[in-house]
Amino acid sequence: MQIAVIDYGMGNLRSVMNALQQVAPDHTLTLTSDPAVIAAADKVVFPGQGAMRDCMRELTERGLREVVLETASSKPFLGICVGAQLLFEMSEEGGNTPALGVFPGQVLRFPAERMQLEGERLKVPHMGWNEVHQTRAHPLWAGIPSGERFYFVHSYYMQTPDTSLIVGESAYPFAFTVAVARANIFATQFHPEKSHAAGLKLLSNFVAWNGVA
Repeated sequence: MQIAVIDYGMGNLRSVMNALQQVAPDHTLTLTSDPAVIAAADKVVFPGQGAMRDCMRELTERGLREVVLETASSKPFLGICVGAQLLFEMSEEGGNTPALGVFPGQVLRFPAERMQLEGERLKVPHMGWNEVHQTRAHPLWAGIPSGERFYFVHSYYMQTPDTSLIVGESAYPFAFTVAVARANIFATQFHPEKSHAAGLKLLSNFVAWNGVA
């Protein structure tokens, strides 16, 4: 089996590749910016890090936008961090930046006026470990208890009017969406590749997944 990790210059690629190598030692892992290689892969991982506007620019300039949309509609597809955010319609980051529009919804900045917990000011970005509560069952949650902690680094969060997409939530300090899924797509705001045993289990589940929710 071939797993392509999309390289568009905006992801934490070394950590993603290292984690996948641990859970998929018998599979072919390819870090690539070649649309033909991505299209031919059995499964696709779409990481992301940095500003949304820069990510969209790099996808377009490298000729990767169409193959991302194609593979997100046709094979097991895992979005990570900004790779998850890019699947929505728009982000407030960079002045309402249009994204890929695979899912309905938008990416919003944590609002300063709500970043209070018991009189304490919470920092943005939201950085560190936080509990992830599973809102519905999914094959990628197999063997991972609801409430397990995953690692986050982000200043913006995903919001969708389609609640059927939501498979995981966290709180900071209000509840927000951290994992979405539909058909062959699973996408997380947190970083499974930095989340120790729980993250490796999620990645292992993705390697074993046939793309059916």
